[in-house]
Amino acid sequence: MLAAILFDLDGTIVNTDPIHYRAWQEMLLNYSIEIDETFYKSRISARLNLEIVKDILPQLSAAEGQKLADEKEALFRELAPHLELLSGFSELLAWTETHQLKRALVTNAPRFNAEYMLKVLGIKEVFHTVVLADDCIAGKPDPAPYQVALNKLGITAGEAIALEDSPSGIRSAVGADIRTIGIASTHDPQVLQEVGAFMAIPDFTDLQLWTLLNSLIEPNLSAIAPLVNRTP
Repeated sequence: MLAAILFDLDGTIVNTDPIHYRAWQEMLLNYSIEIDETFYKSRISARLNLEIVKDILPQLSAAEGQKLADEKEALFRELAPHLELLSGFSELLAWTETHQLKRALVTNAPRFNAEYMLKVLGIKEVFHTVVLADDCIAGKPDPAPYQVALNKLGITAGEAIALEDSPSGIRSAVGADIRTIGIASTHDPQVLQEVGAFMAIPDFTDLQLWTLLNSLIEPNLSAIAPLVNRTP
């Protein structure tokens, strides 16, 4: 029986990749490095900041790398005052309330960014627990963040479903033995399934998602999806 849904933040609840991409473009230009979307997706997206800096700018000291990461995130927040929830997310929250499911946020986002995004989106109070990479022994793709979330919620992996948009996040959730749905807002659905997602959907309005969730809550009844962007 389903007891909880575990959500990633960037790319899953809100599509922030275009803003992160722009922020990294601007910051790296200071080092005469020009990046395109392919570079961003392969070398930056969904990775921890200090790993990114160490990979791209290995000549920087730890202190210099941290300063760059902090400045990049400050620029991100400056560029992101009008974030919008991914389609269907509000309906999914209401559905979890109706069925008394627990909700966790599991994110690699730096603390200030996570707090800022939750405030702007108006969802600061909707999660029973929030797990940041900073609070764990390792961030995604390590399974530690999802293992911490399960422990905090007091449930087993078999009682949860994770929603993730990146290969890194999917590896983390699957590594914790959690059934994982890929949200194809930033990566190709096939890529998400190749790294372990058992289903890939564009957003939370997808009928596949609602059919699955209702079947897990009421396995003996016909799955009835809510009226979210459905056609007759």
